[in-house]
Amino acid sequence: MSDLFAAARLEDQAPHPLADRLRPQRLDEVAGEDHLLGPDGALTRLLRAGGALGSLIFWGPPGTGKTTVARLLARETNLAFIQISAIFSGIAELKKVFEEARKRRATGQGTLLFVDEIHRFNRTQQDSFLPVMEDGTITLIGATTENPSFELNAALLSRARVLIFRPLDAEALEKLLARAQALEGKPLPLTPEARAALLRMADGDGRAILALAEEVWRAAAPGQELDTAALAEAVQRRAPIYDKAQEGHYNLISALHKSVRGSDPDAALYYLARMLDAGEAPLFIARRIVRMAIEDIGLADPQALVVANAAKDAYDFLGSPEGELALANAVIYVATAPKSNAAYTAYNSAVRLAKENGSLMPPKTILNAPTKLMKNEGYGEGYSYDHNAPDAFSGQDYWPEQLGRHSLYAPVDRGFEREIKKRLEYWERLRKERRGT
Repeated sequence: MSDLFAAARLEDQAPHPLADRLRPQRLDEVAGEDHLLGPDGALTRLLRAGGALGSLIFWGPPGTGKTTVARLLARETNLAFIQISAIFSGIAELKKVFEEARKRRATGQGTLLFVDEIHRFNRTQQDSFLPVMEDGTITLIGATTENPSFELNAALLSRARVLIFRPLDAEALEKLLARAQALEGKPLPLTPEARAALLRMADGDGRAILALAEEVWRAAAPGQELDTAALAEAVQRRAPIYDKAQEGHYNLISALHKSVRGSDPDAALYYLARMLDAGEAPLFIARRIVRMAIEDIGLADPQALVVANAAKDAYDFLGSPEGELALANAVIYVATAPKSNAAYTAYNSAVRLAKENGSLMPPKTILNAPTKLMKNEGYGEGYSYDHNAPDAFSGQDYWPEQLGRHSLYAPVDRGFEREIKKRLEYWERLRKERRGT
């Protein structure tokens, strides 16, 4: 037993990470999240109202205080704090936790069960929480970095309130650095520019900013002040937070697409660089650029599709990093090209019209008559060969008789579609003249 006590004392004396030593002891010490913990924040109002806290889902990126806030909420509400991780827990452990919570409840003590990475639980495991949430055995706080709408069961979501944790802004990160400097009793040896770079490297993650600060203190020689270049060398740059299979992947490609659609090449290049820097598959990006050229530019600049396809082929040929410049060229081209979704809209309208009227017969006039029977039935009778007509335009009707003419494609007055619009207007005048309407 004495060996166990000695081991415990040695563990207490072991150095702890800065983030652990600075862990808040009260809710008002939590940096950032004022929309939750400020004077009129959602959690502040819940605590002020008294009564049961209710089950909650904390949704937000790493390092924003989800675990810390859950632990402090348990203290504020006099609940036993139990923490598990969905990565390492299964149904057997959940049953054990629930049984212990029931025993605790029988003695008058409630339980706040904090489940980290709750989205990792499968549907059956998530369903196992429902009875103990409903009967008050536990107050559940689940933490997730993924969108709960996609990752959690509707039944679980209906019994819990979702609270969003936001990445820490520069002010909140500075507050953490100030506390770290006070605890260490010395300033961070950084130039103002390097300090600003350090804040950007943290990417809104409070735990990361403290880990980076520790690296800076270790790297700097006595009396040395690191500039931006020395900082980058010292900390070897932190990899950006980005999961190619999850929400970050879809958020950034959406931002890239909308920047292109909004004709902002600078923002588009920024999101392209972020995705490539985070390890996104370049050919996935190339496919999306091709889609942008088709959907948002179309025939306003037919060359956009050529450029986008060429960039895909160039990357496929050159690889990284040389091929990345081809993607950048394509992004700049599509972002600065004239925009039109006329072809996209026309096609969607055509699809709807075809589904509603898919059984109508085209005019017999424009159908071939490969057999005598079909010729006797009038197939091809009266067809006008357009190349033999003046201006190579006969003006005949190609629509099913029961459906009549529809106008689906409306080119915009931008880019090459301006020329297409002129042609269509010219042909419409000829059509009316030759039909005598």
